[in-house]
Amino acid sequence: MQNGTQRRFAGKTAVVTGAGTGLGRAMALAFAREGAEVCVVGRRQEKLDETVALVEKEGGKAFALSADVRDPARVQAVMAEAVTRTGRIDVLVNNAAGNFVCPSEELSPNGFKSVVDIVLLGTFYCTRYAFDALKANKGSILNIIAAYAWSGEPGAIHSASAKAGVLAMTRTLAAEWGRFGIRANCISPGPFHSEGTDKNLWLSPDVDAHVASTVPLGRLGEPSDIARAALWLSSEEASWVSGATLAVDGAQWLHGGTLNFREMYDKVRASMSGST
Repeated sequence: MQNGTQRRFAGKTAVVTGAGTGLGRAMALAFAREGAEVCVVGRRQEKLDETVALVEKEGGKAFALSADVRDPARVQAVMAEAVTRTGRIDVLVNNAAGNFVCPSEELSPNGFKSVVDIVLLGTFYCTRYAFDALKANKGSILNIIAAYAWSGEPGAIHSASAKAGVLAMTRTLAAEWGRFGIRANCISPGPFHSEGTDKNLWLSPDVDAHVASTVPLGRLGEPSDIARAALWLSSEEASWVSGATLAVDGAQWLHGGTLNFREMYDKVRASMSGST
C-alpha cells in the first residue's frame, strides 16, 4: 500500500456491495488501502474481478463474490463465505442500488418494485445475514442513501421511497443493535459522475452546470470524497457515532436536497418531440 497511509482497518474485513464500479469500487479501494481485506459483492463478475485486480495492484487484499442482493439465499451464502474466508466481518457497506428516471404517473408496478427490491430489501438481507459476524466483532453498518430520502425526488419516486426506508432501517438498527456494540449509520452523497448515474440519471447535456448550480460549494463530487467519509464513519474514530446521516454533498442538501430528475427528463423529452 501507499507509504504514509493510515491503516485503521488492519486485520479487519469489510464487505462492500455494488463494488464493481463507481462509488462501490472507490470505497473498496479505500478500505483496502487502510489495511482491510475487502469482500467485493455485485452482480457482474467481470467488474468485481476488475476491482479485485485494482486492489491487488496496490498491494491490498480483496476477493469477489457475485450476488444479486435481491436473492436472500445467495446473500446468506455470501456472508457465510466472507466469514469462512476471513474469520470475521467488521464493516458492512450497503451500496448496491438501482435507479432510473421516470414520471411517477408512468412508472409501472414492476419498475417501482425492481428498485425497492434492490435498495430496501437488498440492504435488509445483507444486514440480516451479516448480523452474527457484526455482533461478534462489534462491527459497523454503513448504508448509502441520498438527500431525497427526506426531501423527495420528482422522477424517482421508487428510489426516494426505497432510500427513505433504508434511512428508517438504519435508525431502527442503531437503536436496537446498539446493545450488541453494532453501529449503524448512513452517508448521503451529493451528485457525482459514475457509470450508473451517467447512464440512468444525467439525461441533459448541460447536466454539470445545472447540478453544480444547486451545490453551494460549486462543484460535483468525486467518489473519493464519499469514500474518505466512509472510512471515518466506519472507523474507531467514530465509535460513538450511530444512527447518524452524514451528508457529503457540498451542502447541496441545504439547497433542498432534490436534483429534480423530472425537470431534466421533461426537457429532454420535449426537445426530442420537437426534433421529430
